[in-house]
Amino acid sequence: MAFNIVLIEPEIPTNTGNIGRLSLASGSNLHLVKPFGFELNDKRVKRAGLDYWKHVSLFIYENLDDFYSKNKGKQFVYLSSHGNQLYTAIDYTDDMFLIFGKESVGLPKNIVSANLNSVYTIPIFSSHIRSLNLANAVSIVVYEGIRNLSFKNQTL
Repeated sequence: MAFNIVLIEPEIPTNTGNIGRLSLASGSNLHLVKPFGFELNDKRVKRAGLDYWKHVSLFIYENLDDFYSKNKGKQFVYLSSHGNQLYTAIDYTDDMFLIFGKESVGLPKNIVSANLNSVYTIPIFSSHIRSLNLANAVSIVVYEGIRNLSFKNQTL
């Protein structure tokens, strides 16, 4: 069982480092779409990912066009605070691409509007915050997928 975690233009190195660590722990692949708000060799990325970073299955793309051209025909789901469906409604499958936007603004509006049937959200029960931390959101969605597939397959 493997997911593909996609970060579009990540901005915060510690989030990316933590998500790299999560990718390895969950058996997922990590896909990073440029431009980044930091350098991948940033010590904060390495510190957050600890010494596990070298083992992460990592794919890097120059831009969104590069990402989509190299992953044609794959199953994509998008996570956004603007989604109308709960992340628990995702029909999780092996090799699914779970796509997240950058920390400051989320997914580009054109991606959300072009994929409305594939945009999901994590509910927030307070009007005092706009969104969850990206690393936390990725964790919630990935482990819900693992729970979902493990229950279907009755194995871990």
